[in-house]
Formats: sequence, structure tokens, C-alpha cells
Amino acid sequence: MKVTCLVDNAVQAGSSLWGEHGLAFLIEAQGRRLLFDTGASGTVLVHNLVEMNILPDSLTALALSHAHYDHTGGLSALLELRPGIPVYAHPDLLRERFTRRGGELKSVGLRLTEKVLHHLADLHLSAAPQEILPGVWTSGEIIERPEPEGRSPHHFVRSGQDWLPDPYHDDMALVLDSPVGLVLLCGCCHAGLLNTLSHVRHTFGRGPVAIVGGTHLGNTDQVHLRRLITVLHPLGPPALHLNHCTGHGATMALAQAFGERMHPCPAATILEF
Repeated sequence: MKVTCLVDNAVQAGSSLWGEHGLAFLIEAQGRRLLFDTGASGTVLVHNLVEMNILPDSLTALALSHAHYDHTGGLSALLELRPGIPVYAHPDLLRERFTRRGGELKSVGLRLTEKVLHHLADLHLSAAPQEILPGVWTSGEIIERPEPEGRSPHHFVRSGQDWLPDPYHDDMALVLDSPVGLVLLCGCCHAGLLNTLSHVRHTFGRGPVAIVGGTHLGNTDQVHLRRLITVLHPLGPPALHLNHCTGHGATMALAQAFGERMHPCPAATILEF
């Protein structure tokens, strides 16, 4: 099972890939290819697919971690190149999302309407785990969230005439049942990394041997970071290949705690399990 980072904020030195504030991964298993998220723009996604010699027609399916534009911004371009692709996500993906800064509201969710999506893609929307490829599952909705979430005070949804903090119901990860054990592949982890880990252990019967992707720890305080490190220690700890929204402070703290178990994961990184 192979995982390639196609889009990230950073790019491996010497790579011809482009970077942007966004995320996309390619998962290859048993001769099939799954795209996880689409980055923030079709321009970067398509360029990087070409540079990696990945034909859109070779993609078996697409999974979306959540609706935010930095994970779905390349969706329109992908659907032009691969119309009818099966798309796996949570039903709340279709809900409008907004950010409020300086008193102004701006849409940060899907740029395609539900009608257009149903026309261009084969939608598989479910809050329950879904098997996309053999051994590759969506996590399903992370419902129990006793630990801190990966929240932003700027994110809102509309509820009638009111504006409410985004509940991030659509936030899901992928769980890869690889030959070496479970691999947790995160988009942004708005549900919270510890909550996601607990959900995976409860749903899939064991914890992951590796955690890959964005973990939204950029605004995490030292108390939560120490708690995270304490929980991860007895789990091995898992190998950590983190990027996107993990944040510099959390990256440094985890590197100090786990040494060579902690790795950067910029675009062009290839992981084999």
C-alpha cells in the first residue's frame, strides 16, 4: 500500500510539484488508485498530477475529508477530467461553510452546488464508515469528542437566521488496513486528533501504527500537547508523518518527544506500508 502527498503547504526540495495552502493524497492499493482531497485549486492539483504521471482516468475514486476550500478547491477541475468518479464523504459536506474575520463573512466551503455535484459525480455520502477500496475505509463521523477539537474561532455555519460555530460534523479521516497495520490518514482533524484516534480504536478494533496528514494542532496549547504526547507514548508511539495544518509549535513538540518517529510530509513525499 502506497501513500503519496500530492498537495501540501510545503514541497520537497528539488521537486517539480507546486505547493499551496491545501492538501491532497494519492493512495494506491491492489492496483487501484484513490485520491483523498483535492487541494485548494485545480491549477496546483492538475499540475502535480501531470508531474507525477497520474492520469485522471486511472483514479478509481475520490474521498473528501471535509468541505473547506483548501481540501475541495480542486474538485471542479478534477470532475472535468474525470466525470462520474465515485466520491465518498459525509452528508454534511454539502452544508455551507463561512469564515468571519473583521466582521465580514466569506464562504469557505464547496464551490459546487449539490445539483452540479450529483450531475458530475457518483456521490456516496454516509456518516458510517465506507469501504472505498479493499482495506481502505472512511472513518465515519467522529461523534464522541470529549477531547479538544481542531477548532477555529472564525468558522461558522448558518442555522436559520443565526450563525453558529461550525460543528465540523463532516470531518472524517481515512483508515488504511495495510500489511504492517492500520494507517490513519487525516485531512484536517477538526474533530480532534485524540477523538479521532479513540474513534478508530473503537470502530476498527485497534490503533494505528502510523498517522499521516493534517492534524490542526496549530493553535493547541501546551496542556493539550502534553496530553497528546502522553496518550501517544504507550501506543508505540505511531510513526508520525504530519503536514498542512499541524503547526510549527506542535511539530517541534512532537519531534522533541518522539525523535525519529516524527517526520515532515511535504508534497512529493511517498510512503509505503
